[in-house]
Amino acid sequence: MLLKKSIARRWVTLVAVIAAFLPVVVDMTILHIAVPSLTVALGATATEILWIIDIYPLLMAGLLVPMGTLGDRVGYRTMMIIGLWVFGIASVFAAFAPTASALIGARALLALGGSMIMPSVLALVRQTFEDENERAKALGIWTVVGSAGGAIGPLIGGILLEHFWWGSVFLVNVPLILIVLPLNYMLVPASPGRRSVEWKIGHAMILISGLLATVYAIKSSVKADSSMILALVTFAVGIGLLIGFGRLQMRSASPMLDLRLFRNSAISAGLLMAFVASGAMAGFELVLAQELQYVFGKTPLEAGIFMLPLVVASAISGPVAGALVGTVGLRILSVCGLVAAGASLGGIALTNIQTDPVLTAVMLAVFGFSVGTALLASSVAIMGGASAEMAGAAGSLESTGYELGAALGITFFGVLLGSIYQTYFSLPGFAASSPAASSIGEAMVIVGAMGSVEGAAVVAAAKEAFSNAHVLVVGTASVLITGLGLAVWVMLGVRQAET
Repeated sequence: MLLKKSIARRWVTLVAVIAAFLPVVVDMTILHIAVPSLTVALGATATEILWIIDIYPLLMAGLLVPMGTLGDRVGYRTMMIIGLWVFGIASVFAAFAPTASALIGARALLALGGSMIMPSVLALVRQTFEDENERAKALGIWTVVGSAGGAIGPLIGGILLEHFWWGSVFLVNVPLILIVLPLNYMLVPASPGRRSVEWKIGHAMILISGLLATVYAIKSSVKADSSMILALVTFAVGIGLLIGFGRLQMRSASPMLDLRLFRNSAISAGLLMAFVASGAMAGFELVLAQELQYVFGKTPLEAGIFMLPLVVASAISGPVAGALVGTVGLRILSVCGLVAAGASLGGIALTNIQTDPVLTAVMLAVFGFSVGTALLASSVAIMGGASAEMAGAAGSLESTGYELGAALGITFFGVLLGSIYQTYFSLPGFAASSPAASSIGEAMVIVGAMGSVEGAAVVAAAKEAFSNAHVLVVGTASVLITGLGLAVWVMLGVRQAET
């Protein structure tokens, strides 16, 4: 009887811990579908929108590892509960943010809370399940919830926006957190921290500062009224900080990220796949959500439903790819995943979404499944290439690669889209520096203050410019991803030769 109670308690604890993880992963994608709504409501510029989306994964990339170390020092239950409080409060701030700048700040706070929760969840799962078979099942459930949470984000966002204002995509976190907090107080056992563990927060600040400076420079360089000198100086500072971070890690006896792992070609190939796949998914989802609503006039719910083939295929790809990797081999599976992702993006770029919805749905499903396959292959390559004593360091590098890939993917798609949009937007009386010529979102904001004839002309010009930009951006991404797939083939070939 006591044994049954112990087993039941472990699985109930798993439910409580994974429930804390769910809002963090949903928040990574739910906002994509809300971009048109909040752009109009806040009067946000294209650059502000990119920062609203981007600040979350950028900060997560720099904070996941040091917050995991801090959790080791203070105890993972304590760390997770603090993270839940931070995440809940930040969700309220985000929901009622009066300006784009305030929303960016709230998203940064969400990233802080999320970076406390994510490593704590994984550590608590490992601590709770000491039996290897039970732990494998628990980690499998954790993986499925993570994939499903990110997948259903756009659909949840669409349902909420069909009935409520844009802030509801953040406020939905609060009831869940109010349920999860007492569950974790009652069910998750407290564990003592290890004060002897060194906390590398200084290293994290250098990494975050370098990333923010570099991304800021890239985003500001495409604005019509921006200073190119300032952008170049900021870019140089950012790159300098990133190089300094790399040197610091290579010289440190206990680095935050062990960059020596890059010497292993399998790990390098895995990180490249993680970076490319997560970036492609995040960037493309953002662009697609805007095109469906701005250009084709779909409601947020209709857009969320339209994207279902993409997100469902991505969610189910993990188990299927996991079964295939032992049959076809890691190298073939990896390259097929990336090449199929590139080919499907090329197909989407050449397909008329409005007149060929079935073909588009098939292409979206292929893309989602291919990206999910590449992510699974990346994890196999990274963890398979690391020795047992380096597994923790490899896992940290993998988590950082996922978040950084998503952040830079959004930057790549967003900046290229904005730059091409500006080139194609053409309407007499509108200078290149006017808001309507900067982004389709800003064009929709100013239309409300115009007459019907002039407003209709602006909308038509903006839609045409965005459609042209969408084709070129997605087509460019298709070529790049396919090329990187071939690079992975070569890198994994080196690994086979080494073994």
